[in-house]
Amino acid sequence: MAENASYEQFELTRDFLEELQLLISKEDTDMVRQVLGELHPADIAEIYEELTLDEAKFTFHLLDHELAADVLAELEEDDRKQFLQFIPSEILANRFIENMDSDDAADVIQELSEEKRESVLSYLTDEEQVEDIKELLTYDEDTAGGLMAKELLAINGDLTVRSCIIELRKQAEDVDEVYYIYVVDKDYKLIGILSLKSLLTAQAHTLIKDLCNTDVISVNADETSEEVAILMQKYNLVALPVISENGELLGRITIDDVVDVIKDEADKDYQMISGLTQDVESGDSVYRLTRARFPWLLIGLVGGIIGAAVIGYFEGDIARYAGLALFLPLIAAMGGNVGVQSSSIVVQGIASGDLGIDGIGTKLLKELAVSFLNGMILSILIFTYSYFFQDSFPLTISVSIALFVVIIFASLFGTLVPLMLHKFDVDPALATGPFITTVNDIMGLMIYLFIARGIFGMFF
Repeated sequence: MAENASYEQFELTRDFLEELQLLISKEDTDMVRQVLGELHPADIAEIYEELTLDEAKFTFHLLDHELAADVLAELEEDDRKQFLQFIPSEILANRFIENMDSDDAADVIQELSEEKRESVLSYLTDEEQVEDIKELLTYDEDTAGGLMAKELLAINGDLTVRSCIIELRKQAEDVDEVYYIYVVDKDYKLIGILSLKSLLTAQAHTLIKDLCNTDVISVNADETSEEVAILMQKYNLVALPVISENGELLGRITIDDVVDVIKDEADKDYQMISGLTQDVESGDSVYRLTRARFPWLLIGLVGGIIGAAVIGYFEGDIARYAGLALFLPLIAAMGGNVGVQSSSIVVQGIASGDLGIDGIGTKLLKELAVSFLNGMILSILIFTYSYFFQDSFPLTISVSIALFVVIIFASLFGTLVPLMLHKFDVDPALATGPFITTVNDIMGLMIYLFIARGIFGMFF
């Protein structure tokens, strides 16, 4: 991204979009270049989502190389794939990849076919950049190695302050944002971090290794992106060094990359909670949206059939005591709601790393206490309502006891399932939403009707 660039806050409006499309239709290159040149790359990427492919292609050719590279990195994955299809390998290499940081360049090249990937790399003239990209491509995209960039400032600890400043001037040409200066030994192993304040206030002859802070928080290249996000959030880091198993400095992860990870994880968990089996957006095709929604809807259908079978099993009791049917929706709804509440809290705690060191048993005991208190209050409320507005005391007793039991069961079930899935390295978000709701609906109906059968049997 261009250094020292200043951008005003931008909001995409229909009027702005129509005016831009009019300029494009007139092929007014000077005005289009002027309008887009004043915007942040992320804002231009947002505009491209609303343009046709031909309109976007026209404007892309008007951007200077550095801005075009930044915009390409900011595009949503699906939109970027469309662009990559029509950009020749030589242009992609010389106009875009050469102007990108190594992590963004690796992300773009990762989306290409094997043949085009090799072709693009062959057109790059900077051998060091090629080696950096190839190294990053060896890491899984969901690991620290897949997130890191190779651009950083690394200084040998045996240098003096005077020599360090000279060396930093050389390295800083390739680094857009300087957060930390990393101090390494002769084998390029990370030994500390140097702050700019310490560097600027030290004597010229002082050795860097005597100035640096050796208490370094780092991450192994094979750590997951979720663990990286938790670590940076916990220690309020804006950049995190990535090291190999033997301590060699490999690269750094900056906060902007971690924000993307947090957003992606939140989107994925939200979609799972909502009953979507894959990453989708509102602009996706009807087929893709249908495929993402159908599996959980099918589970809901099966659950509904089982629930209907449960009600059918107690058909005689319901026919004999018709008042039982009045509270069937309430019991099912409360069971589902309580279960989703409990599971969502657990999943959120797992995602943020805030569950602490307590075991499953401790969590269940705590949830039991919470559900007991909630169950008592809600059962008293439903007892009071039913006592004054229903003419059947057995029904009042039945629904009150059943609601209490259902709340406890749903709460414990909603807590236990995500904890167990997490223990076995399965995404706990799978346990929320439709799954918890469907199971608790069925179990709630069974609990209610079995209790009612027993209570009514005692009175009649």
